[in-house]
Amino acid sequence: MIEIHSKLPAQGVTIFSIMTAMAQRLNALNLSQGFPDFPAPLDLLQALSQATLDGYNQYAAGDGLHPLREQVAQLFLNRDQLQLDPITEITITPGATIGLFSAIQAIVHTGDEVIIFDPSYDSYAPSIQLVGAKPIHIALNAPDFSVDWNQVKSAITDKTRMVIVNTPHNPTGAIWSKQDWLNLIELIQDKNIVVLSDEVYEHLIYDGEKHLSALSFPELRERSFVVGSFGKTFHVTGWKTGYCVATPELMKVFRQIYQFTNFCGVTPVQMALANYMQQHPEHISGLSSFYQQNRDLFNSGIADSKFKLVPSKGTFFQNVDYSNIRPDLNDVEMCKFLAEEHKIVAIPVSVFYKQAPENLRLIRFCFAKKEETLVQACKILNQV
Repeated sequence: MIEIHSKLPAQGVTIFSIMTAMAQRLNALNLSQGFPDFPAPLDLLQALSQATLDGYNQYAAGDGLHPLREQVAQLFLNRDQLQLDPITEITITPGATIGLFSAIQAIVHTGDEVIIFDPSYDSYAPSIQLVGAKPIHIALNAPDFSVDWNQVKSAITDKTRMVIVNTPHNPTGAIWSKQDWLNLIELIQDKNIVVLSDEVYEHLIYDGEKHLSALSFPELRERSFVVGSFGKTFHVTGWKTGYCVATPELMKVFRQIYQFTNFCGVTPVQMALANYMQQHPEHISGLSSFYQQNRDLFNSGIADSKFKLVPSKGTFFQNVDYSNIRPDLNDVEMCKFLAEEHKIVAIPVSVFYKQAPENLRLIRFCFAKKEETLVQACKILNQV
């Protein structure tokens, strides 16, 4: 018998797979995993069909089709007045996760340390560990999930190689302010530290707030990767298409890794997105109001329930506090209780921590759903 030693021995099945399977088994309403239950724009679907008919069915350039890279550059120009070179500074990836993974593999070495903020997306820590580096977990301050900058200052050492930022933040919906970015700049400006900014929910931000990208700060321009997602923006999470933006120097080392993790993205999908973005700029400009209506519908629908909440500032997730209902249950147990007894499925927030606070009583719902789905969800939650 051969011996097999896992590189991630503690890694089991993700909570998303567990809760989705539970929803299917119990025929429960699934507001756990982050995907819409409404269709993508018809013109986008037709653009995909047309791209296949037009012959865009073979390998694309490894770094992505140029028309789509040009559209990404236009986004940054319009929003941040930032001029990007589509050829040397933008890479199209098959989803954001592989972009995050490639950036970590490109910069982080064995023995390095990487600061991440908990609760955090579940791919960060494993990607760091696979290089032989150490994730340094810093818990955000509930209930607003702000950063304790004194704690960040104390966590930075000579081994710190990267800080991973996620704004708007999954799973809490918090967003970074200008002062947050300035605080980070002050701490790392004279150090050999790279920023990896996960901005996949960049267009889903509410109440008149503005998304601030890492690249909008000149002090971070030369030391930052920014990763985005077309799936979140265009309601096509299954198309698994994202992007990475960085300076030519950083992008060079990114591509050295990326080329061996994936040869290229899906060609007709890239062409469809490029054509749709060029013809329908109003889609992105209307996203915030579209999803804010969903958030407000969900939040107002459970306003008279026993759940408590702080309105999400971004993403398409809303956390709710159930401490007035079943404080005796931890959040994993509460999610199972809701699924089994009330036929509605959420995600426990504790799974996004290395070590969650003992008194954490938060669960996450996705409001990227049809109006009737959200109304049904509110009806169920009001009876809990």
